[in-house]
Amino acid sequence: MINNDLKSVIITGVSTGIGRSLACVFAQNGYLVFGSVRNPEDAKRMEKLLGDRFFPLVFDVTDEVTVKRAAGLVSNVLGTNHLTGLINNAGISISGPVMYLSLDDFRRQFEVNLFGMIAVTKAFVPLLKAGEVPGQKAGRIINMGSVSGKIGFPFMAPYCASKFAVEGFSESLRRELMVYDIDVVVVAPGSVATPIWEKVPHPTSEVKNSDFGPFARRVYNSIVKMNKAGILNSDMLAQKVFNIMEKKRPKTRYTYVKNKFREYIVPRYFLTARMLDNIIRKRLMR
Repeated sequence: MINNDLKSVIITGVSTGIGRSLACVFAQNGYLVFGSVRNPEDAKRMEKLLGDRFFPLVFDVTDEVTVKRAAGLVSNVLGTNHLTGLINNAGISISGPVMYLSLDDFRRQFEVNLFGMIAVTKAFVPLLKAGEVPGQKAGRIINMGSVSGKIGFPFMAPYCASKFAVEGFSESLRRELMVYDIDVVVVAPGSVATPIWEKVPHPTSEVKNSDFGPFARRVYNSIVKMNKAGILNSDMLAQKVFNIMEKKRPKTRYTYVKNKFREYIVPRYFLTARMLDNIIRKRLMR
């Protein structure tokens, strides 16, 4: 059982990238971090890195049984205390032309990015309610979204669709959980240099030899270029997320994009969909 004054947070997907940086920042700032990883080796590595500020949870967000088991374990550790926060960070990216992707590709994308988020949220929400300690406030949920949850990009339909869904889920959830004073915030970064983009596959020979070939190569090269340029490194983004968790009254959504006015505000609020279509056509289909 932990000290009632100790803050605690659940973070999914902490083995690499943004999740690993989040775990480090929260632990360094005095939180007890319950971090999910998918194998014991990653758990040991994170324990070695963060010491007694880190409590590993070995589960895959797509496995509801192990998610619920982890929630029971955390409940036992917390005792009469409650969680300060839940950060739904785990995610993958599947890309390619819709015509060349299988339904299983789309299902896999949604299983991780949306249904996994829902499973984790349902399991841990009870631990975010204000506990038995006098003056204790309810916890907060931060869902990691993406600029791709507001703007659709070619060859990224599975990823974009899942992130659009995260936006709708988060908005509805926030308005439901007002009954418990549990807030829900979406953090939507643009390109962040993390391993998720290193795993974007090269266009297959089938795609290369199709009508999409030249288009696909340019889109792939654009993704690689954005990853290398990353708006933020993951440590910088993690610090921003920590600040949001600590705010008394945060906004409901935060967007972090390099050249935000040009790359996000203009496409979202000043251009029509057809105008943006034409810009993408000129950039990538010339």
